Amino acid sequence: MKIGLVGYQGSGKSTFFEWLTGVPPDPAHAHTGQSAMATIPEPRVEHLAAVYQPKKLTLAALEIVDTPGLSRTHEGNAQRMAAIREAGCLVLVAAAFDRSDPLADLRSFDEDLMLADMEIVTGRIGRIEEAVKKPIPRQEREKLEHERATLALVLDALESGNPLRESHLTEEQRRVTRAFRLLSEKPRMVVVNTADDEEHPERFTAAATDEVPVLAIPIGLELELSRMTPEDRAEFEEEMGLKGVDRDHVLRIVLNTSGQMLFFTAGEREVRTWLLPRGATAVEAAEGVHTDLARGFIRAEVFTVTDLVRYGSERELKAAGLVRQEPKDYVVQDDDVLFIRFSV
Repeated sequence: MKIGLVGYQGSGKSTFFEWLTGVPPDPAHAHTGQSAMATIPEPRVEHLAAVYQPKKLTLAALEIVDTPGLSRTHEGNAQRMAAIREAGCLVLVAAAFDRSDPLADLRSFDEDLMLADMEIVTGRIGRIEEAVKKPIPRQEREKLEHERATLALVLDALESGNPLRESHLTEEQRRVTRAFRLLSEKPRMVVVNTADDEEHPERFTAAATDEVPVLAIPIGLELELSRMTPEDRAEFEEEMGLKGVDRDHVLRIVLNTSGQMLFFTAGEREVRTWLLPRGATAVEAAEGVHTDLARGFIRAEVFTVTDLVRYGSERELKAAGLVRQEPKDYVVQDDDVLFIRFSV
């Protein structure tokens, strides 16, 4: 899962990238973008490890993509954001110091997303119009006409200033648009980069909604704190009266905003977390582990971490009837541990 970091020049976006991933920005990638992995914290793994005593622990990770800084003139921004069309979530970093206006950046960012999408949609409509002028099979023509009609609706919404995440498209119409990975359709969140001495960060987070979380973080300060030992950090925060930001908590918010969740596999060989879209099925989870598991899927044996911790072993879980046999279409839930039964 890719997470796209975007922000206008001077926003602190690349500092946020380093804070999340631990990887310093590389000047050689300033004009092309840079990516690194950020491990997703999961304390429940410790409970599983206590039961199974595995040889290996593996945590899922998000790929964080740091895009080139955006221009406030909009010029060239569509190209700068091309690398994050595959991203599952966008994180806008907006500065709130030195007279910066994060709300203005947010409005400008919406314009950039829609302009980039209009470029893609307009280009595709033009190619369809050229294609239908030629003699082609009726079935192919009807498919192209349907696609053109859907994209015309999308273009109308974008030209009216409505990002796709707010448009009332049917699921069938969204299937047409999904192939283009339009930016204004993606979930997003906002990180307001505050001054180190910001006294009222809540004035920025008040604009948050369930759909668009807003966090206020003094990113530069947090990066410096992350370089300290835990003891030095605690002493510094106490002396300065600071309450630091939990990086792990921020990553969990990014994960939730992207529409992803974690599930677990566990055994003596390895305890591991895996990424999965919320609402996905057992066979989709199996495919994420290995395509052979999905191809030969028979059933999933499912129990929860909570129940395992309560009873202490799989044997006790089975005796209590808490290990379920689930089919392909079972919707995986948070806290689920899966063991996939399959045939070769």
